Amino acid sequence: MSPLPTLFVSHGAPTFARNPGRAGPLLTALGRALPRPAAVLVVSPHWTTPHPRVAIGPRLRTIHDFGGFDPVLYEIEYPAAGHPELAGRALDVLRAVGWTAEADAIRGLDHGAWVPLTYLYPEAEVPVFQVSMPARLNAEKAFAFGQALAPLAAEGVLIVGSGSLTHNLYEFGAHGADEAYVAAFAEWVRRAIVNRERDRLVSALAIAPHARRAHPTPEHFWPLLIALGASNKPWPATILEGGIDHRILAMDAYVFGQSVNLEMPPVGATGTAA
Repeated sequence: MSPLPTLFVSHGAPTFARNPGRAGPLLTALGRALPRPAAVLVVSPHWTTPHPRVAIGPRLRTIHDFGGFDPVLYEIEYPAAGHPELAGRALDVLRAVGWTAEADAIRGLDHGAWVPLTYLYPEAEVPVFQVSMPARLNAEKAFAFGQALAPLAAEGVLIVGSGSLTHNLYEFGAHGADEAYVAAFAEWVRRAIVNRERDRLVSALAIAPHARRAHPTPEHFWPLLIALGASNKPWPATILEGGIDHRILAMDAYVFGQSVNLEMPPVGATGTAA
């Protein structure tokens, strides 16, 4: 089996589950265009543990791990099955390269997983499991964590790093103009992907314009590096420009390892391929 590509998705605010904007239709078109995986593995900063844990349950409950939002968001369920066998393989590959990985039989899907999956696979027809993000990562360790997961892509697992291309919640707001630094940082990352500059991407939070403002804390950027590391051959890549939400959340998604032509509905957002 040829390895599946890997994905980075920006999961946005919990409101993304009901307000698709530009990014939602792009993810739905992407789910239709990609080969059907045996399972989806999601790494999200909303499940961070001292050592990686793997959700091995046969069905993962929907976790509403946020407060103060519209009550309708707490009624959403994403009823995908788990995949205990492939979750077990995730434990195997992590342990094989020295990670102290543990099984978790009760963990569900946090909103970093289920919110984008409601667009990527809206019928919840593909099994899903999560792997927690190790605490105290830096850029190199995040990339290496992705590399540890890479063998699963050859076993039919779609590896998804779910974070946010920009994530400064100190400036979060529903009204007002988009912050200019958000577009500048997003464009720098896109250029690095187009130019196939893996090392610059790994160093982005140290060298990209406005990096400190775009990511006052780095945990929502690490999933991009995890997805990049999980692809043994990340080029060609596909860039899905998802716009900006709540003034400060760049909603891009990236496919590493496959050039994807999306068939978009007549009304909706458009993406660009790199």
